[in-house]
Amino acid sequence: MSARFETLTFERRVAAPAATLWQVWTAPAARAVWSAPSPTVTVDYLEADPGVGGREISICRVDGQPDIRCDAGWLVVQPPQRSVTCEVVSSDGVTRSAALVTAEVTPLGDGSHLTVTVQLSSLAEDMAAGYRQGFGTGLDNLVAVAERTMILQRVIRAPRNLVWGAWANAESLPQWWGPEGFSCRTNRIDLRSGGDWVFDMIAPDGTVFPNHHRYGEVRAEDRIAYALLWGENGPRHADAWASFDEADGATTVTLGMIFSTAAAFRAARGFGAADLGQQTLGKLARFVGARQ
Repeated sequence: MSARFETLTFERRVAAPAATLWQVWTAPAARAVWSAPSPTVTVDYLEADPGVGGREISICRVDGQPDIRCDAGWLVVQPPQRSVTCEVVSSDGVTRSAALVTAEVTPLGDGSHLTVTVQLSSLAEDMAAGYRQGFGTGLDNLVAVAERTMILQRVIRAPRNLVWGAWANAESLPQWWGPEGFSCRTNRIDLRSGGDWVFDMIAPDGTVFPNHHRYGEVRAEDRIAYALLWGENGPRHADAWASFDEADGATTVTLGMIFSTAAAFRAARGFGAADLGQQTLGKLARFVGARQ
C-alpha cells in the first residue's frame, strides 16, 4: 500500500504539577511503568536517553503475536513544557509506520494539561487504529502514574562526578542516606544493575525500619533506577529513580518516586515524605561539600 498520512491528537488533564508530569513523560524509569497499554503487554527498553539527539529503543511483546520494535529519537527537549520525538515502528523485519510525536505540558490550576500530537505515516498497513488504542491507553496509564508520583529536586554546588560518587559508592551511601537524625545499618549492598541494598533505617528514637532497594538500570553519572521494598523481598511500595544533571559546576539531583497505589502516595504525603526526602538530599549536599 502507499503511505497514508494522518494527524492524531490526544489530550489529558492531570491532577499533578506540570513539573511532575514532565518527569513522568520523559524519565526512562517512569516511562517503563506507564508505557505498556495493558497487563498482557510487556515493553522492554533496550536503550533510553531522553536528551536532544538521544535514542529510545523498545520492544513490545504480546503472547502469540510478533514482537513490535520502536526506534525513537529525541529531537526537541524543552523542560518542563515541550518535547518532539520521531519514531519508526517495525515487526517481522517490515517497517510499519513512521511518526513525529509532539508533547506539550502546560500548568492548569493546581494540576496540568498534556497535549500529544502524532503526525503518522502508515507504511505497510493502516496503523491509525492501533495508535489510537495504544497511545490512548498508555496516556491513561500516564495520568494515573503522574497522580501518585513525588518529585524532589536539589541543586548541589559540586560537580556531577562528586555527587554521583557519593551516591553510587557502597561505603559512602549509607553514611548520608535518610532524613535528619536517621542512620543506616547495612546487611548487604551491591550498587550495580541487578544488585540490591538490604538495610535498616534507624530513627532517632531507635525505631527500626527494614528496607530493600533493588537496582535496575545504573548509568554512571547519569541516572539510577530502583524498586523500594518493605524489608528484604517484602512488598514493593514504590519505583524510584535519581538523575544527575550538571550545569555551571553545580549538579541538579532529581529524585522521583512512583508509589504503588494512590493510597500509598496520599499516606506518604500525609506523613511528610517530601520534607523527609529533602532532608536526605540536604545530607547528601553536606556530605559532598565536606569532601570538596
